[in-house]
Amino acid sequence: MINANDRIPSHNVLFITFDSLRYDTARAALHSGRTPNLERILPDGVWEERRTHATFTYPAHQAFFAGFLPVPSGPRRPARLLACHAIRGTTIHERTYVFDAPDIITGFAGLGYRTACIGGVGFFSNRTKLGRVLPSLFTESHWAPQTGADDPESPQHQVDRALDVLAEHPGRRLMLFINIAATHVPHRYYLPGETQDSWESQCAALAYTDTHLGRLLDELPACGPWLVIMCADHGDAFGEDGYTGHGIAHPSVWTVPYAETIIPALSN
Repeated sequence: MINANDRIPSHNVLFITFDSLRYDTARAALHSGRTPNLERILPDGVWEERRTHATFTYPAHQAFFAGFLPVPSGPRRPARLLACHAIRGTTIHERTYVFDAPDIITGFAGLGYRTACIGGVGFFSNRTKLGRVLPSLFTESHWAPQTGADDPESPQHQVDRALDVLAEHPGRRLMLFINIAATHVPHRYYLPGETQDSWESQCAALAYTDTHLGRLLDELPACGPWLVIMCADHGDAFGEDGYTGHGIAHPSVWTVPYAETIIPALSN
């Protein structure tokens, strides 16, 4: 596990959630060589299997932004990477960075970070009062129909916006959050001729997303060192045991990929 106290506040932070991405989908795409850009930054080149705290986007991100990231699949409960100060915290250890704030986004801003959100699904859209709750935690938020789940080119548009944020980076530390929309239904259009969302089309959506994430990953070292956190907020059922979708207590939904890693600054 990374010692967050050694990295914050000296590192920029990139936090990516792949909305609805199943662990087995992420692992299969990786092992078949379809996500080479993610592979090059994953610790030991693999995803860690973890359990999420919620079964759909809104409560999962509320937990994440309070420092409760997905937990290991086994009985061991290691120290958390990030936390907010609490009366009692059994997973807050010396390696945990503890913010005296109601959420980690506000905590990063209090340390002088520029906090930016690039939204994907509707909970980050700013189009409704509910859709403004999560983005309002950030000092700036970006969403458009082109970055949402209904646009097949959303990975390109989200990464384009992320690169704009980097270009506007004034030397101030940056906490950049991206909610990837492509892995959320509908993703059947990533398989030509497909009429239903499926495990295979989600795999294709992740592979397409990887091609654009590579552009972002290539630019990060020029902005300094980065702490990178990547995970899914939940998975999706595609007919297992008769279940479809998420918001349900099923292993396909609560089992998610997770990774935390360091990308060093560009050497002079």
